[in-house]
Amino acid sequence: MTVEIVRGVGPSGIDVAYERFGDPRLPPVLLVMGLGMQMLGWPDGFCSELVARDLRVIRFDNRDVGLSTHLNDAPSPDVAAALSGDTSTASYTLSDMAADAVGLLDALEIENAHVVGVSMGGMIAQTIAIEHPERVRSLTSIMSTTGDRAVGQGTPEAFGALLSPPASTREGAVDRAIAIFRAIGSPGFEFDEADLRERSALMYDRADDPLGVGRQLLAIFASGDRTARLGSVSAPTLVIHGASDPLIDVSGGRATAQAVAGAELVTIDGMGHDLSGCHT
Repeated sequence: MTVEIVRGVGPSGIDVAYERFGDPRLPPVLLVMGLGMQMLGWPDGFCSELVARDLRVIRFDNRDVGLSTHLNDAPSPDVAAALSGDTSTASYTLSDMAADAVGLLDALEIENAHVVGVSMGGMIAQTIAIEHPERVRSLTSIMSTTGDRAVGQGTPEAFGALLSPPASTREGAVDRAIAIFRAIGSPGFEFDEADLRERSALMYDRADDPLGVGRQLLAIFASGDRTARLGSVSAPTLVIHGASDPLIDVSGGRATAQAVAGAELVTIDGMGHDLSGCHT
């Protein structure tokens, strides 16, 4: 597929890089990726499966990753302070990232879409459904949580892997990605190291921006608890979560489903914090 870039998106006026799959006359699915992951985090085969089910697919780079705008002039994110509750160095919130996604729909002249988000992308998708309900045909929140710190907490090992020091070389960055996904991935499914190495190298070549990832992380911390506001969501909602997720515990998925009236919860045995379990 050919990457396209639309300029001046949303209230922030950023550039958003995206790809489209499938017949433009078919119902649209907007795929929202997670922390630090570019649109390539949605495997081509996953997108093809959706297209085979008579859907058109849009995947895109969130701000601060890939080929979308990087806020290089923003304050340096203080992750350590944020972990202690001080989010004063946050440059934006999940609401801003949700507005980016809605701005992309505007630019593509899409009135509403099935919105699917994974991890941080699930948080963004939830925020779209809360703040822009008319744009959401359905909501699918995968391995995500509500923002309530009492649920969805990961293991120290998984969080430590995610916060490991950034690499200084291409090879190191790929090795770091492998180490992270070995720590947070799905114990019940095959670990495809070759595919992950290839995609990690491609993502490094497109853009390597550890500070951008830090800014995304602070957006999560600065956005607070969505539980009460999720009660306003009226779109049909599906929550998918791995029973073996070490990064966002399955309690986060259960809390999300409980917060949205009529939501369906699907728990997948052997699935961790990756999309392996969603390919079956």
